[in-house]
Amino acid sequence: MFRPGRDEILYVRGRDSFLIAGQAGSRFALCIEAPGEELCQFIEPWHIIVVSAPEGGSLCAAAMLFLLVRDHHVPLVVLPRAHPGSRRLRYVVSAGDQVLLSCSIERGTHPEQHLLCSSAELAGVLLTGDPAGICISALPPGISGTVVPLPVACCPP
Repeated sequence: MFRPGRDEILYVRGRDSFLIAGQAGSRFALCIEAPGEELCQFIEPWHIIVVSAPEGGSLCAAAMLFLLVRDHHVPLVVLPRAHPGSRRLRYVVSAGDQVLLSCSIERGTHPEQHLLCSSAELAGVLLTGDPAGICISALPPGISGTVVPLPVACCPP
């Protein structure tokens, strides 16, 4: 069980990719703009927001996306399957009580918030939000999680 505070995130780093996660901290409606429809789901304070970087990248950029969803309730956009832009998405996000990472889905095309694109090295990791913190299941050998401060230098209030 990991217990990141409001100004901290769970950071799980593989050799070539990473993910960050934190609790929502408040109840809000998260809108998901999918092709031809808008879906809304309620996020509870103990639910998690997970940002996956399947090819690695900037922790600051991932933290900004996390904060846009958590603090500003920015809607998520779901691309149609086979959309040319999905291969350029460096960071993808899901939110809910549980998020399963998978390397067999196309980035940015899944309105189901329990599933999130990842690298092969993080595939199968399951994150679950709980009022006491964040649980991680099926963490591959050699990969661990740690709680780190939000990189506030690149994410001013």
